[in-house]
Amino acid sequence: MEDVSDPPFRALCKKHGADFMFTEFISSEGLIRDAAKSVMKMDIYEYERPVGIQIFGSEIDSMIQATEIITRTNPDVVDINYGCPVKKVACKGAGAGILQDIPKMVRMTEAIVKATHLPVTVKTRLGWDDDTKYVVETAERLQDIGIEAISIHGRTRKQMYKGDADWSLIGEVKNNPRMRIPVFGNGDIDTPEKALEYKQRYGVDGIMIGRASIGYPWIFDEIKHFVKTGEHLAGPTIAERVSVAKDHLEMSVKWKGETLGIAEMKRHYSNYFKGIAHFKEYRMKLVTSYDLNEIREILDFIAQNQANFELVG
Repeated sequence: MEDVSDPPFRALCKKHGADFMFTEFISSEGLIRDAAKSVMKMDIYEYERPVGIQIFGSEIDSMIQATEIITRTNPDVVDINYGCPVKKVACKGAGAGILQDIPKMVRMTEAIVKATHLPVTVKTRLGWDDDTKYVVETAERLQDIGIEAISIHGRTRKQMYKGDADWSLIGEVKNNPRMRIPVFGNGDIDTPEKALEYKQRYGVDGIMIGRASIGYPWIFDEIKHFVKTGEHLAGPTIAERVSVAKDHLEMSVKWKGETLGIAEMKRHYSNYFKGIAHFKEYRMKLVTSYDLNEIREILDFIAQNQANFELVG
């Protein structure tokens, strides 16, 4: 969730029902070199708690130093990213790249656990490819050296985000009688029905949602309501979508500055207004304008004229 799960995005997810959140993943090398962007990613706020700071890297010494820096920020959890499949990360041995060297993964995790008094958790994938799906054994080994929870994405690194997520091995990890720590499942959960079905079928302790929340923070409340009652919450109206998009924009500009705040909001508009018929003209205006007041005016126009738009699907 690089350049997505920043404080403005997390504020909206929290408001709409997320129980636990993580920062964007932060480069250990960037942290120990005091890179401004990496340091900024450690910003967390009291209203977010519980919240975890997530780090990635390929060098054990750097990860130890980064953990010590993060510990001083006092998040609720230090989370290690062993799941990012992006080439520039994985091919350097970080993120999902470490799945090609499980012994190093275990050594690095143990060193991080020893470097902090905070709980350490792990986010990972099933394996590097179809021939190396060692997640059941790996999860047990990581538990035994001190992690306190694990989240598993149901794809290999080779799959990236293609095909369907396979939750069967996630279920095997959870139902391994030797596992004592919470196991969270991740991948393809984009409806309340699927969330409930997968939780019941595979027995996981919880569900991690990433891409489905981009531009749709309401998914957390919708899932929790459905799990509790078996009924669907009414989806957000066009006016509600505009209101949240405006809040997101204003928080992004305040936190990142006008230029970057406007630029990084462009990825969110398509999702905020997904499913609205005949919306292309307004979406193009939102993603091509770099004038803050003009964007505000476009959003206000959409809200004021919501009767002219139709939500479909």
